[in-house]
Amino acid sequence: MQGIQESGRYTVGGASLKTLLDAYERQLIETALAATAGNQRRAARTLGLLPTTLHEKMKRLGLLKRRNDFSEMDEAKLA
Repeated sequence: MQGIQESGRYTVGGASLKTLLDAYERQLIETALAATAGNQRRAARTLGLLPTTLHEKMKRLGLLKRRNDFSEMDEAKLA
């Protein structure tokens, strides 16, 4: 359900725009890292970002501690 909550925030399905954008950004970064076997420089290039920007986004989204997980994904999971 869409609407404005009592707090004055607009939500979609109960989630705020920030929550939805963070989830989408996280998904894009995870996909780029999986496609580049965890290589952050290549993932940044794929996403059109500077490596430092990607690093900051990963830090904000809690993805830094998980970066080794991406190098272990096989390509079948990307399809």
